[in-house]
Amino acid sequence: MKFMITWQFHQGKLHEGYSQFFKMTPEQDAADRGSRIKQIGRWHDLARGRGVVICESDSAEAVANWALNWNSLLDVDVVPVLDDNETRALGKSRETSS
Repeated sequence: MKFMITWQFHQGKLHEGYSQFFKMTPEQDAADRGSRIKQIGRWHDLARGRGVVICESDSAEAVANWALNWNSLLDVDVVPVLDDNETRALGKSRETSS
């Protein structure tokens, strides 16, 4: 399952949060996520202290655990999402069942 995670640093936590993130090695970043999550892409709005990541996991619990690693610094929204092919397949299956 794919998830879209959006985040926003808490008021006054922008510099502390980015300082922590900037110091992470790629290995530490992967360990922070855990082995059950594949990161597809991540984008940062540095000036506003917010961003988005698309990831894939078979475990909502693993994704929630990742979010908890950062909840003292930022607010997180996690939403399951479908790609174009998955969306079209779902739409086609609904048409045939109607």
